[in-house]
Parts: sequence; C-alpha cells; structure tokens
Amino acid sequence: MRRKRKTGCAVFVILFLTLIAILLLSVLFLVKDKNARVRIKGIVSGEGIPYQRTEFDNQAFSEKYYYEKLPEEERQAYQEILQGIRENQAEIYVHAEKAERTNQIFQYVIKDSPEIFWCEGTTTATSYGGMEPYTVLKPVYQYDSQVREQMQKEIDAAAEEWLSGISPDASDYEKILYVYEHIVNSVQYDTKAEDNQNIYSVLVGKRSVCAGYSRTMQYLLEKLGVFCTYVTGTVEDGQSHAWNIVYCDGDYYHVDATWGDPVFQTQEGEESDFKYIGYDYMCCSDEEIYTTHTPDHDIELPACTKMDKNYYVVNGMYYASYDGDMALGAMKDVIDSKENPAVFKYPDEETYKEAREGIFQDVVHQAAQYLADSYGLVQVKYSYIDDEKLHKIVVYWDYS
Repeated sequence: MRRKRKTGCAVFVILFLTLIAILLLSVLFLVKDKNARVRIKGIVSGEGIPYQRTEFDNQAFSEKYYYEKLPEEERQAYQEILQGIRENQAEIYVHAEKAERTNQIFQYVIKDSPEIFWCEGTTTATSYGGMEPYTVLKPVYQYDSQVREQMQKEIDAAAEEWLSGISPDASDYEKILYVYEHIVNSVQYDTKAEDNQNIYSVLVGKRSVCAGYSRTMQYLLEKLGVFCTYVTGTVEDGQSHAWNIVYCDGDYYHVDATWGDPVFQTQEGEESDFKYIGYDYMCCSDEEIYTTHTPDHDIELPACTKMDKNYYVVNGMYYASYDGDMALGAMKDVIDSKENPAVFKYPDEETYKEAREGIFQDVVHQAAQYLADSYGLVQVKYSYIDDEKLHKIVVYWDYS
C-alpha cells in the first residue's frame, strides 16, 4: 500500500512539472515580416530595462514628415531609435509593445534621416511582454564609428562644394532646380555602385541608384532650408523605387531626380546622340507622376495637386492645346539661339496625339528647312524623343 501511494505521488509531480513546462513554452513564439526579423518573447520583469536615452529639443523634428505623422505615444520610440542609431548602439531598448510596429517606426526614422549613411534599414526587432512591454532593436551597421567619421568628412566637403553654386537668397524653386540638375549632371546611374542606398555614393562616389539620388536630394535641400521628404514605392514594371516630395511656394510637389537622368530618356536598347535631362518630374502633381509611379501605402502622403512649378510649365514648354504655328515658332526660337532641345509637353493623351501628328507630318519639316536656310546647311539632321507615356515630344537639332 505504501508503495502504491509513493508511485501515485510521483505521477502527480511529473504531471505538474509537465504542465508548468507547457505553460512556459506557450509564451515563446516567433513572428516574421518582410522588412526585418521580428521576435516576440515571453513575460519579463519591467525593472531595470536599459531604455535608450535621448537628447533632442522640441525643434529637432519640425520638418521631419514621418515623425510628425506619428501619434504622440509613438514619438518617444522614434527618438530612442534615432539616438541609438546615431550612437551605433548594437541593441536599442525602445518604449514600444509590438515588434512589427517598432520595425515600421525604425523605417520612418531612416526615411526622415538622409544623413544616416551607415545604416541602410536592416534590423532585428524582438518584443517582450509583461507589466512593462518593450522592444529591442538590433540594427545592422555598414560602418563603425571610426570609418563613419572619415566618411562624414568627405560628405561634408562634397556637400559644401555642391552648394557653393546656389545663393542662400535664391527662391525655393531655384534651390530645388539647382539640386535636381546638379545631381543629374554629376552622378552616373549605376546599379553596381557601392553604398548606392545612401548619400555617400552620390556626393563622393558619384555613382548611385534611386535611393542615393533621393536621399541626397533630401539631404541637400534640408541644408538649404527647403522641406523635402523621402518616398518609396514601385514603378510601372513593379520594381522598387524612391523619389521625393518637396514644399514650394505653398504647395507640395513630387520630384524624381533619378528619372531626370539622361539614361531614362530613351527606351531600353535605344541609343541617342545627345544627353537630355528630363524634367517631367521636376515638381509635378499626383496625377502626373502616378501614371508611372505607385507609392507605398504605409503612411498618408501630402496631396500634390498642382503643376504650377513644373519645369516645363515655368519655362513655357507645357501646352494646354496644340497650335501648329505656336509649335513652329517655338522651334524657330530654339534654332535662332542655336540651342537645344525644343520641348513640347501636353496634358493628356488626346492633345498629345493631335500634336504628334501635326509636328511630325508638317512642323518639323518646316523647321528643318528654316534651319538649313538660317545656317547655309545642305543637309539637316535632327533627333527626337517621342514619349507617349509622358505626352512629350523633344526635338534636338544638329547645327554642324
């Protein structure tokens, strides 16, 4: 009888321990998302959590778009993440309950901070529950503090040189155009460029991709006191892309310096005898850019409703309707000044098709004869871009 009681007690103890083990295991599980590794761990004590200390005043985020879109209760987490990245902290303890949301705030910090070239947006987020939930981020850094310091000196020197050509008294539009053209004229689009997700690749390496172009646009315009934020999304082929939104004379506009690069002004496989900067997305509206670009929907973007500051509008190259005599006059003006190119931008497909027919069947031939007569040429050569997607015709004259 005693042996039976002893055995029963042992079984009870084993069952009790097994139940405890199951309960403990049930609080540990793993969640992943497309942006980063995200872990959620079990209950821990809230005492002694080494939260990241911050050192910011109230004005530090006045022009940071993603920060300002956050609810008040998430701004502390944003500041902790930013401070931790600036200090190259291996682990950043954040006042945030959910790992996935903390990773999203981490991405907002990166979008708001073009100066952060040593961390391109990869992190692991682990959340802990309990009386005081929190999350620990482990960012991936490309460079340590010593290398950062040297690279920062190179960036500072390059930025100072680049901005030396624009007056502090210039208008916001002039500043935006200056930075846009300087990037396009100075940088070669190169998908294999080192550091091509940050400003170092543009300012120092002068070879980059859309992320580098857009972060540098943001970085330099912020230095010039012009609002500029970083936008991510996709383009018509489904490829990931980045561009900017700026604030100019009371309105928001899209700016895409990458697509201004001459490499994007011809169809794939085509060759061109001239290098032409595109200005379709140098200050344009939602309606204009959304024919080819689709923004991510992670946060509401400012509405860009006007074309008033678009380069073609400002420079008289945007035509609300087609007029053959006006088109011929514009070509003659370009020929008289011996410049290039003649550009005709139209608001919609119907107007563009009407203009296309008139220009290529009649106007361009009259202009070619005018060129021959004006410069005594026996043979006239010209090149053109016929862009149906952007409703644009560009004619480039050969004066030789």
